[in-house]
Amino acid sequence: MAEDSKNLLALLNGVAKRTYYNETEFTDEFLKSQIYPDIAEDDFQAIVSKFTGLIKSMVSADMDFNQLEAFLTSQIKKREGALTEDQANVLRRFWKSHKNKIHDSIISQTKWNNSLKQVSWRIDVKSQAKNIEQINEPTAIVELHISKPNTTKETDTVRFEMDEKKLAGVLQNMKDIEDEIAKYCQD
Repeated sequence: MAEDSKNLLALLNGVAKRTYYNETEFTDEFLKSQIYPDIAEDDFQAIVSKFTGLIKSMVSADMDFNQLEAFLTSQIKKREGALTEDQANVLRRFWKSHKNKIHDSIISQTKWNNSLKQVSWRIDVKSQAKNIEQINEPTAIVELHISKPNTTKETDTVRFEMDEKKLAGVLQNMKDIEDEIAKYCQD
């Protein structure tokens, strides 16, 4: 039983690596030779197909752990092709360690524009200015760290400053965006 669980977990990891992490060396032939060398090709394909389908269902629903429990319970209670409790436990362990990584991988694969990674800001008070009225005026200094699609390390930094009037306008625009999102979420 322990050997079966170990092999199944290795298969799930291999399927995840080739499907979601773009590690193309994890082909069916490689997985069969490394994990299940002694079973027939048809039996191996049936196992791969079954568990690939289960993983895809888990990923497409982005299941939280309560949803996973309900899903696995329904799979255990099926009449044909039901999961065993040991297989369900392996899927639980697999999902616990891969859920966030798979989610992040899918997100990074579907981005086509830059994304905002970090925002930092501070408020400065001007101590020198051309006009005396501008002295002691607060200014917001904003720094945006933007990453390019499909890269994790390459970022651009954009810095700008806003006076109180411009900041109020930006905050109003953010409020308008928030209201629009809330309106669509309530429908």
